[in-house]
Amino acid sequence: MATICILGAGLGGIPMALEMREKARKHDTVRVVCDLDRYQFIPSNPWVAVGWREPAEIEVPLGPMFKKRGIDFTPMGAERVEPDKNRIILKDGNGCEYDFLVIATGPSLDFSAVPGLGPRPGFTQSVCKTDHAMEACKTWHQFVKQPGPIVAGAALGASCFGPAYEFTMIMETDLRRRKIRDQVPMTFVTSEPYIGHLGLNGVGDTKGLLETVFRERSIKWICNAGIDGLVNPKGFVIVNAYQQNPIFRNVFAIGVCVAIAPKQATPVPTGVPKTGFMIESMVMATARNIRSILDDREPEAEPTLNAVCLADFGDSGVGFVAMPQIPPRNVNWSSRGRHIHLAKLAFEKYFLHKVRDGISEPYYERYIFKALGIDKLKKQARTTE
Repeated sequence: MATICILGAGLGGIPMALEMREKARKHDTVRVVCDLDRYQFIPSNPWVAVGWREPAEIEVPLGPMFKKRGIDFTPMGAERVEPDKNRIILKDGNGCEYDFLVIATGPSLDFSAVPGLGPRPGFTQSVCKTDHAMEACKTWHQFVKQPGPIVAGAALGASCFGPAYEFTMIMETDLRRRKIRDQVPMTFVTSEPYIGHLGLNGVGDTKGLLETVFRERSIKWICNAGIDGLVNPKGFVIVNAYQQNPIFRNVFAIGVCVAIAPKQATPVPTGVPKTGFMIESMVMATARNIRSILDDREPEAEPTLNAVCLADFGDSGVGFVAMPQIPPRNVNWSSRGRHIHLAKLAFEKYFLHKVRDGISEPYYERYIFKALGIDKLKKQARTTE
């Protein structure tokens, strides 16, 4: 009998728990430890920030779903991990023992690294968390009463640029709907060496697509932009090809908390994105590798590390597919249009439905490919991998 503990219940942690429950033996325990008792669909935060969504619309209580699926749930944050003792110390001081640990905590936001960055006590808004988006929504409603210049973008070291583009374009769309766009000069500031780099050296023609969109909507941009202050890259979990820590072999990690070194030097540091598509691949590989160890076999499953991103602009959007994520690629595709906006709406409904029902099957990429009308790319990727 083994206890597999998943630390975190987000875009990676929930599928990990559900998939592990199916892959584990019947007498094994799967336990989730999380500081929140409900799931929040982070990709919808830009909509929350302008009042297009209420927080309750993108949240799912986790206790009932996990209970239905036979998964133990501890809705309490962790103070620290003691890998040499195979235990997690919770915020209340109690210990949570494990035989295997999967870290799926997502990012730890360090706004203090740059003085003035971030909401309260900083002077900027964020859509990284739902409570941040709620605060941003209050500020947005005040802003549209007295409109003025807007600066949006991503700080140096950011590992996911899609939300910055999304929120910029969603604000622009909302301003046009309110018929006050002419009163708001907009500037996009990014550490990327060029617009559409995305931390991936571009995907398809993302450079041309996004520059065209910015020109059409009169958004100025500044690239290679740093912000005065310290950048602290510590805290990302080191893993091998099997999502396994090389020192503590019973500790695995998935998602944003994983350390992935950039493959290309840029004038201002940019991180490597870890999209939902990639996280699901990490989930599958990790669940299979833990089961292999339980069966006294060596881990052998490796994630594919492909990238699929839907960047919604409120009335249209840009999507891209990179297989694999880092060049050279077998598939290098990008597209712009209203179908991306509709695909993002459909994906929100799909994933929230999946969480509410506790569906473990994580290959939602098939759903995305179908929604985008690019099924042939999936077949091509399978034949070239």
